[in-house]
Amino acid sequence: MTEAEDVLDATFDILASAATELQDPWWVFGGAAMVLAGLEELHTPDVDVMASPRDARRLIAALGGQPVEDPSEGMFRSQVFGQILTTPIPIDVMAEMEVRSGAEWSPVSFQTRVPVATEAGVIHIPSVAEQIEICRQFGRPKDLQRAERLETLLR
Repeated sequence: MTEAEDVLDATFDILASAATELQDPWWVFGGAAMVLAGLEELHTPDVDVMASPRDARRLIAALGGQPVEDPSEGMFRSQVFGQILTTPIPIDVMAEMEVRSGAEWSPVSFQTRVPVATEAGVIHIPSVAEQIEICRQFGRPKDLQRAERLETLLR
């Protein structure tokens, strides 16, 4: 296992331990979920988590962070947002996230929930097919490339 994989695994363990108190469905998504789904050699600078507003606040507090006002200036916005910088890899926690396409905002939501065991508990990710859909919804060049790479996991 590489040092980067060790650091990511340590972050997953911290997250899984902190998430045991969450009451609503939650997911790891983005690059970290792709790694958990089996995509190899993917740089993962952070771990993205989607939860309900109540659980997002609870998780941010459990990990020693503070919710911050989301400026809604970029491509994404969330009702609740917090970035945890004390973990081996930063964790971004979001609730009721939306993505902008032109002038329109659309909700980002997950319907599938695949459990992935870690040493400290369970992490939930969207199915590979749903991860592909989300990448296409985001539509950035890096997301479209990720969608193509994820499709290889379905063959």
